[in-house]
Amino acid sequence: QSGSSFHVFDQGQFAKEVLPKYFKHSNMASFVRQLNMYGFRKVVHIEQGGLVKPEKDDTEFQHPYFIRGQEHLLENIKRKVTSVSSIKNEDIKVRQDNVSKLLSDIQLMKGKQESMDSKLIAMK
Repeated sequence: QSGSSFHVFDQGQFAKEVLPKYFKHSNMASFVRQLNMYGFRKVVHIEQGGLVKPEKDDTEFQHPYFIRGQEHLLENIKRKVTSVSSIKNEDIKVRQDNVSKLLSDIQLMKGKQESMDSKLIAMK
């Protein structure tokens, strides 16, 4: 093996024996979801075509920073950020401007309402 990926040869045994040692579950699908969240991808070999089930129970995963003997690269494997943190500063500025405009409009309306109220009282 080249050391650029890892294999799970028996998913059932892996889920039953290995996962509970490191996770609060023994669910292979949850483990794969976690791998994907950190940028790991399932390796699909051309001969499998991605459609034909492989003969043996062998699932292979790789990540560009997961390489045998290159432990210093591991710190680059990070959980993908959610879309909330991808809001641009200029978007926040636009929203703040909108809020400021709304607040000043409300203040203006309040003033007009108070003026109308006092005129109404005077007319009574």
